[in-house]
Amino acid sequence: MLYHYYELSHAVIAPMRLAANYSSTFWQAPSNPLGQSPLGRSMVAGFDLFERLTRRYGKPEFGIETITINDKQYEVCQETVLEKPFCNLERFTIPDLPKPRQNKRQKILMVAPMSGHYATLLRGTVETMLSDFDIYITDWIDARMVPTSLGKFDLSDYVDYIIDILHFMGKDVNVMAVCQPSVPVLAAVSLMAQHKDDKIPSSLCLMGGPVDTRRNPTAVNDLAETRNIDWFEKRVISKVPFPHAGFMRDVYPGFLQLTGFMTMNLERHVDAHKELFWKMVEGDGDSAEKHDQFYDEYLSVMDLTKEFYLQTIEEVFIKHSIARGQFMHHGELVDPGAIKNTALMTVEGELDDITGLGQTEAAHDLCNNLPENKKLHFIQKGVGHYGVFNGRRFKSEIAPAITRFMHDHK
Repeated sequence: MLYHYYELSHAVIAPMRLAANYSSTFWQAPSNPLGQSPLGRSMVAGFDLFERLTRRYGKPEFGIETITINDKQYEVCQETVLEKPFCNLERFTIPDLPKPRQNKRQKILMVAPMSGHYATLLRGTVETMLSDFDIYITDWIDARMVPTSLGKFDLSDYVDYIIDILHFMGKDVNVMAVCQPSVPVLAAVSLMAQHKDDKIPSSLCLMGGPVDTRRNPTAVNDLAETRNIDWFEKRVISKVPFPHAGFMRDVYPGFLQLTGFMTMNLERHVDAHKELFWKMVEGDGDSAEKHDQFYDEYLSVMDLTKEFYLQTIEEVFIKHSIARGQFMHHGELVDPGAIKNTALMTVEGELDDITGLGQTEAAHDLCNNLPENKKLHFIQKGVGHYGVFNGRRFKSEIAPAITRFMHDHK
């Protein structure tokens, strides 16, 4: 019923949102003599803030149309190259690059996290790496938009999707797994190594991922440790209501995930919106636009299937299956020790409060048959979880290190 109450609340508040929009338009009208007064700007700021806080945010667009390389601007081509029930594979290329440079470009499979936010959260990651690579990214589909007739999607299916995508892309692929997918991607590459699959990637970069959450556990890890799987199923799983395409599918709703994200740093988010209000009153449009861009992305969330969410909680955060060498995939034991040729790089943020230091680095211990010259662990000073894959430090320090590593192990 929780999902139904959420939908009802949106329906109830819709007239108030409409009234706020009309009121904002009234106060901004050129013919309104009070429009540019402190009172008028305060009214507009209040109505606009109310509308933003009560809005239902849809899936954002990547919107990467051009990129500048060596002071020259090039058009970016985005296309969907593979469609599956729970994921589309998007490809980003620069068709007009000079042939010598075009021929040197390698392929990256960028596996976006399936943990609430859309793949567009990695827009900046794609833009940065696109200068040197053709990018393929997993664009996960909101579970509430997938009819139940298309079946389930659990952690094992996630692993299958990664293997299928790597087969589709062919040889000489580099993989970047950002945050949550570190475990299923490590499992997928391990299985490919066990099966002597010739499409196994050349290199694997795991970024801020919970490979072994027993190391430096965070508040997120502690919550999972202190609750059993039945607690999560009873309190956070709900059925998708009508009229969504996924009607009656059991999901972990995006709005609950967003609540969890927000409460972890509630004071910071409250302060950000207070600051936005006063910037709008002052007429500081640039600051307001930057705030809007961030929160348009941050507040856009998707539902996860019940089976994927609960299996991830149990296997990754409670049982620590892959860290203990007990991760099973369709009855087969997954052995990261089988990886002998795929170079492995791990990236962690010094201030990460979601994935503690050492949790991603643990992958090196699991890949115990991989030569040391094919391993690299990178800790970025002064960044938190999101700084591992986005922002100034990512562009200036992390991305160049990843690029060098992938070029060295192609």
